[in-house]
Parts: sequence; structure tokens; C-alpha cells
Amino acid sequence: MVAEIKDDKLAEGKRGAYVSTQDLVALEGAARNLSFVAKRPVQQMLAGRMASSIRGRGLIFEEVREYLPGDDIRSIDWRVTARTGKPAVRVYDEEKERPALIVVDQRANMFFGSKLNMKSVAAAEAAAMCAWRILGSGDRVGGIVFNDTEMTDAKPHRSRPAVIGLCDKIASFNQALNVDLPEERGLGALDRALTLVANLAHHDHLIVVVSDFDGHGPATRDLMLRLAVANDVVAVLVYDPFLLSLPTTGNMVISGGRTQAELSFRDTSVQKAIGDFARQRGRDLRAWQRELGLPMLPLSSAEETAPQLRSLLEQAAWQQRRR
Repeated sequence: MVAEIKDDKLAEGKRGAYVSTQDLVALEGAARNLSFVAKRPVQQMLAGRMASSIRGRGLIFEEVREYLPGDDIRSIDWRVTARTGKPAVRVYDEEKERPALIVVDQRANMFFGSKLNMKSVAAAEAAAMCAWRILGSGDRVGGIVFNDTEMTDAKPHRSRPAVIGLCDKIASFNQALNVDLPEERGLGALDRALTLVANLAHHDHLIVVVSDFDGHGPATRDLMLRLAVANDVVAVLVYDPFLLSLPTTGNMVISGGRTQAELSFRDTSVQKAIGDFARQRGRDLRAWQRELGLPMLPLSSAEETAPQLRSLLEQAAWQQRRR
């Protein structure tokens, strides 16, 4: 379903309805002060190298323990050895690279916006900011962009041209959106995108899924859980607050492709039906989040993307530190 609000500010021009490659590239600076954390204090979710369980001569000190046969003699701590009279070694966690894949939803259901941006624009901006932050931390970044009928992928690379290429793919899919839906909606498009991710990211990847998760089901849940077994998975849930606070006047045009219908907000039955739908969807998403047990960051298309993303990531970091 694509909804279009009559006399909305978005109708005045393309700002907020579409993004260009230049718009997404320009977010590089705004992404520099984002802070992402992971499951352990020594890790960071999108901010660089991931501490591994591999023992070696890395950068992160872990402990001093008794020397064991096979330990590298270069790791012996001679001061502790002299003090205790027993050989002791300093143990470190090695740091290793963690490539990232960003999944960007640009389906027709994302082409909705009641105030500042379309959901598709908010998703594009959030994905670009994540990509720039990951690159700035020294890791490889790639992505998968999909709509109802098509999908494209960019293999993870550690270069600015690669991120610009990903931004170009996102912008291309974004600018192809319009109110005329395809004859057959790609209800399984999200699952197909996640299946491709599962085939690419077998372990030690960071996976960021930016979507409104419209049409999610048991297969979506299973794919997300499968990805989370050996990877870090973050879901950015893009939503528009329009359904949470319906107007009492005006009309909304609903388009199903070839047919359209106009709904009047003066009709209390219309308000009740839409309100019930919104509340049920909210309950479904909250229940789904609890079942998944994965970070799910709610991003509103009615507000600026950058400050929201910064605040959401700081909150996620604080919650993880409490656990």
C-alpha cells in the first residue's frame, strides 16, 4: 500500500521524497561522531576492529597467567616471573577485521511520508551513515539494496569509492520509487535479501538491516536468528508516526497500483480502522523484537536522520553496558 497525503509539504518538491548519490556522500561528515558498541566492552558494533577470542600478541591486554608448554616465550612477563618465582605470560586478545553488510529496503511500502521524509529516504540516509562510519573505522563495508522485484549487492571493500558506489546503488533504487506499484508486489523480497546475506556472511560479520519490516513472517524470523548465530545483527526499524496520531480532517489517497481509493479522516470508522491497524502492527513488532532478542532501533521518517541515529546508538550502548 502506498499512501499520499493531499497538500502535504512533500508534494511541493522532491526534497524528502528522493535522495541522490551526492546527498548520501555528503553524510560522510555527519557519520564521523557516531558511536557503535557491541556485546562486550572491548568491542564496538560499528566503530572498527572486533576483538576476537584468538589468543596472541594483539593490542588488547587480557590477563597474566602461568606459563604453559607451547606458549610463545616472547610473551613472558619477566617482572611477574621474578616476583613470583614462576614463569608467567601476558595474554592478549588479538583484533581482527569484521566486514559489514548493510541491507537497505527500498520497496514500494517504504515510499510513504507524512512530514519530513519518505521512509525510503530515511532508510537510505541511515544506511549511508552506517557505511561511512564503518569505513572510517577501517573495516570493509558492502551492502544489499532491494525493492519489490530487484536486488543488487556490493561486495565489502575498504575504500571510499566502494562506499560511493554503494550510495549510488541506494540512490538509484530510491529514485525509481513512485506511487505506481508493480503489478505483483514482492512480498518475499525481504526474505530473499536476507537469504542472500546468509549466503555471503557465514561468520564474524556485522549485518545492519534497515527496513520497516513490512510483511515479516516466520521465515524472516528464522533468517534473522540464523544470521545472529555467528554474526552481529542490528535492525533499524524505519517508521512514520502518521498512523500513531491520525488527523481529524483531510483526506488520504490509497494506491494499489492501477486502482486508487480516497479515505476521509472525518469518518470515525475510517479513523478507528486505521488506528486499530497501527496499534496491532506496533504490538506485532514489539513481540517480534522480544522473540528475536536483537537490537532494534526505531527511526522516524518525520525527524532528521543523523541526530536520531546518534541518539539511538548511544541508548543501545548504554543498555548493553548495563547487561
